[in-house]
Amino acid sequence: MSERTACVLVVDDEEEIRKILTRLLEKEGLRVVTAPDGLQAMRQICVEAPDLVLLDVRMPGLSGIEVLKKIKAIDDDLPVVLITAYTDIRQAVEVMKGGAYDYMAKPFDNNEVVWLVRRALAEGQLKKKLKNMTDQYHGNFGLVENMGPSEEIARLAGDVHRVAKSDLSVVISGETGSGKELVARAIHGDSPRAAAPFMAVDCGAIPENLLESELFGHEKGSFTGADRQKIGKFELAHGGTLFMDEIGNMSAGSQAKFLRVLQDRKLSRVGGTKLVDVDIRLIVATNEDLLQMSENGTFRKDFFYRLSEFAIQVPPLRSRKEDIPYLAKRFLDLANIELKKMITAFTVEALELLVSYDWPGNVRQLRSVIRRAALVAGDTITADDLSIKPSTVPGMAFSPKVEGTPWKNATLSEIVSQSVQLVEKEVLTAVLKFTGGNKARAARLLQVDYKTMHTKAKKFGIQQIGGDNDDETHN
Repeated sequence: MSERTACVLVVDDEEEIRKILTRLLEKEGLRVVTAPDGLQAMRQICVEAPDLVLLDVRMPGLSGIEVLKKIKAIDDDLPVVLITAYTDIRQAVEVMKGGAYDYMAKPFDNNEVVWLVRRALAEGQLKKKLKNMTDQYHGNFGLVENMGPSEEIARLAGDVHRVAKSDLSVVISGETGSGKELVARAIHGDSPRAAAPFMAVDCGAIPENLLESELFGHEKGSFTGADRQKIGKFELAHGGTLFMDEIGNMSAGSQAKFLRVLQDRKLSRVGGTKLVDVDIRLIVATNEDLLQMSENGTFRKDFFYRLSEFAIQVPPLRSRKEDIPYLAKRFLDLANIELKKMITAFTVEALELLVSYDWPGNVRQLRSVIRRAALVAGDTITADDLSIKPSTVPGMAFSPKVEGTPWKNATLSEIVSQSVQLVEKEVLTAVLKFTGGNKARAARLLQVDYKTMHTKAKKFGIQQIGGDNDDETHN
């Protein structure tokens, strides 16, 4: 509570208990207000807006259990710690299921009280941050707050704001885990359709034989197992936004049906004949090169051109290193809440490791790493707590091997040309080994286009490195 002193409300019908807790907590720099019964406690909550309530279970008039229910009805996020006698601990534990943060038994140990109060206040503050973050994830705030303060994200936010006001279809490209759905939700949240539904479909998670039913719905009895009518995602998104993730996984047949609905703005459910009007804004996401796929025939060209009215590229995490400390702290706050911990910071070595790492899984991987580290860490997260090792991206320290006396049989330009090819092959081989044979990722690392990478790998006969983990995955 950096902007003001945290306020604790002590509710107990015993005056001596109120005095003891007041002296103890004021020594810790906290502001304390008290109430002798439930009715006065509710008045204090309305007037003082405390950050924590210490609440006796047994009181005349309104019991602590009744007061707890009233508090939760007003502010479900306000932490309440129950004060109870040892004989009532079982009851207190049961009451905690109703929303109490924790309990402390009389007679209590002063150190344990201070520790419990500090923990409850810290977690209450983190819950407020979490609530703000949740709002941001639903497009209520800008992408900068969600994804980081880098210039790359600032430019991305500008593109999002620019296209959101239109009704153009958008293709969002980016590596796995880079935040494509977050961008899609931000577009929807900033658009005139924000009050209408946002429906997400993962084309990679739905079997091909069920995709048409998932998108267009079906009538009762239209196929085995169709025991009732089902409304598809197109209809559910009417007036709003339909987000199609991993669109590159959609078959050619499904692409044709999808394209027809987009053009006609009408659909018929599977097994039905009635045409249904649909009004949706379409956003799709992919970690593949749809243009390349359309050129090699694995993605319909007419579908590609219909989708790509506006294109947005989400930068990978490794290209915006300045966002990593920001995101790491943010994910640590979330992990503290989830795991009920109070980890305060990262060591310098841990931050250096986070920033230097390549993050092949991008932001999703960063969040998982921080979450695991928070589970095993003490007061701070050290480099040893992180389940990653320093990246070993191949460098450019390659030297051609000139053997014998090559000048006897070749000119200088021929020798240089041969040496350059040797270096080029060595670099490509090393990078492809690093990426497990994934040419798309290797092309990104070397900052060349995919076609160049594919041609050169074929030229040098190194396309099978890494067990033929080819580019179509584009991880």
